Amino acid sequence: MKLHYNLDDFKAQKPVVTIGTFDGLHKGHQMVVSQLKELAKNMGGESVIFTFYPHPRVVTSPNESNLRLLTTKEEKIKLFEQFGVDHLIIYPFNKAFSELSYSEFVKTILHEKMNTKCLVVGYDHRFGKNREGGYEYLKKCAEKFNFEVKRTDALSVEADKVSSTKIRAALESRDIVKANHYLGYNFTLHGTVVNGKQLGRKLGFPTANIEASDKYKIIPGYGVYAVFVDIAGKTYKGMLNIGMRPTFNKNADNRSIEVNIFDFADDIYGKEITLSFVDRIRAEQKFASIEALVEQLKADKETALQILS
Repeated sequence: MKLHYNLDDFKAQKPVVTIGTFDGLHKGHQMVVSQLKELAKNMGGESVIFTFYPHPRVVTSPNESNLRLLTTKEEKIKLFEQFGVDHLIIYPFNKAFSELSYSEFVKTILHEKMNTKCLVVGYDHRFGKNREGGYEYLKKCAEKFNFEVKRTDALSVEADKVSSTKIRAALESRDIVKANHYLGYNFTLHGTVVNGKQLGRKLGFPTANIEASDKYKIIPGYGVYAVFVDIAGKTYKGMLNIGMRPTFNKNADNRSIEVNIFDFADDIYGKEITLSFVDRIRAEQKFASIEALVEQLKADKETALQILS
């Protein structure tokens, strides 16, 4: 896969293009990517994803504080690579770009700079200033600039349309299984191990405190979760607690993220870590005594091992 951050030197054989933010790269997005690749193959062309950074809402609504993303830029790059796309364009989204009309976007970017041969759009495609670029309008543009346009249907999972909004809602309500089902892979959280109060160590369950790598990354709702933990290319099993940290931290919604990694005793302060969520074990709760907490943690570990096996 070729990665582009601008279109200065962009060259592709008969580009078959699709446009979007692709937050989460869920099953619905994957269906679009699959159709894109199939079309490119049939036309003797190359598949091209056109996305943006930062997320448009960071630019268009700078004072908004509730933007929560399923995937960071780095996670998206990795996923598109796995899905075998020929070209990934991560175009700079700024004020000037946000004010571009759809006809200008089609003319200057899709036609003149990219020489698009076919454009694949989702069932609810809307783009450009004031979201004016719908499917019917796009068909007229395609005739004018001599390229094809294809529209995909919404993917339904058990009669429910897959969307990033529904996945975010599932994560907030701690339904990891549903979120993963819609994503088509385990939800991941990437971050750095930071200093904590080391309370878990005193209980016999040492935890690594995690600071997410992106302040907009969604953090699932409070609770205890079974997770796989990736450190320097090695995968371990663990259980993770998400709670409220009274002191300020950089995680979205000021949530604390602490993971107990099973059969692991290395010093990993400052190291990067990736958490893959498999299922929720239980809700966060208060305990009458330290002994009761320790007994619960032992039971949580057994439950986590069962889930992760």
